[in-house]
Amino acid sequence: MSTAPRTAVRTVVGMSGGVDSSVAALRLRDEDEPIAGLFMQNWDDDGSGDCRAEDDRRDAVAVSGRLGIPIHFRDFSGEYWKGVFEHFLAEYAAGRTPNPDVLCNREIKFKHFLDAARALGAEFIATGHYARVEARDGRHLLLRAVDRSKDQSYFLHQLGQAQLSATKFPLGRLLKRDVRQMALDAGLPTAAKKDSTGICFIGERDFREFLGRYLPAREGEMRTPDGQVIGRHPGVFYFTLGQREGLNIGGVRGFEAAPWYVVGKDVGENVLYVDQGSDSPWLHSQALWSEAAHWIAGSPPAKRFECTAQTRYRQADEACEVDVRDDGTLSVRFARAQRAVTPGQSLVLYDGDVCLGGAVIAATDAPLEERLKARAA
Repeated sequence: MSTAPRTAVRTVVGMSGGVDSSVAALRLRDEDEPIAGLFMQNWDDDGSGDCRAEDDRRDAVAVSGRLGIPIHFRDFSGEYWKGVFEHFLAEYAAGRTPNPDVLCNREIKFKHFLDAARALGAEFIATGHYARVEARDGRHLLLRAVDRSKDQSYFLHQLGQAQLSATKFPLGRLLKRDVRQMALDAGLPTAAKKDSTGICFIGERDFREFLGRYLPAREGEMRTPDGQVIGRHPGVFYFTLGQREGLNIGGVRGFEAAPWYVVGKDVGENVLYVDQGSDSPWLHSQALWSEAAHWIAGSPPAKRFECTAQTRYRQADEACEVDVRDDGTLSVRFARAQRAVTPGQSLVLYDGDVCLGGAVIAATDAPLEERLKARAA
């Protein structure tokens, strides 16, 4: 590493207090990139004792000290509440299952964080995401990470040219195990820190208890698709398609001793529909319709095209045909039936390793969903 004096900051690294952002900063520092760190507080301590923001802040400070780089702090909790959390609640209230990480990236990390970095005089931001950016033919492409088991392009599909042209992903070509080893070799205090999982602002706490603070739920009936009542649920908001845990269905007379799964929700009637078997036909769909799509290149590759898609994180690629409708929404048909495609989640489209963009899933042709739509018409 060069010992030449550093110039003004050119890249600000989002320091989360985790091992990935720590190594992202380490790699840029060792490339003699003039950097600073920035810790974002996105959630106010709600008094539960479950918020780890202060621990993460201390770790970010410790890493920055170890690397010999300055660190800044910004409170984006107000922006997060309006841009992410209010949408999260509205989606659950409507019976859908949102993905707040996608919105957090678009609204906070690659919007307010980018603005804060520019206010500090920087040209670029960097994060510990596992993804890659490449410039080709005057366009910036979002590509999957080399470590496909950690690839996070799914959560970044709402980014556009302005954000990608100002973003660096130093971990995009690394394997996770090598990132851990780099942190250990450099003596970083986050080297063995456990990766965060789940929804960021809920953390390790009970999901139902947390959501119940904001969306008071009503008990209701659990029914089979043919209408037989087999139990009661604590609130349809708490469940998502394909879910097995938390149903608390014991032995039901006339049914096999097999696991039960959520296959549908009727928010208006406050009914949760369940069926036995992880491959229940009520869980499968072959087509979906989306809200207006976002295209990383600024426009779709064609009005109709074939590609692969993911309807959930870490899903294997699924072949599909995409029709872009006049209002920007998508009609998508898969080559084979898909399990538990969930309204509110993200459809993300790929051409090989290139992420094309994506959209929020609005509806599917799953049999129970079609029946409920016809009943409401």
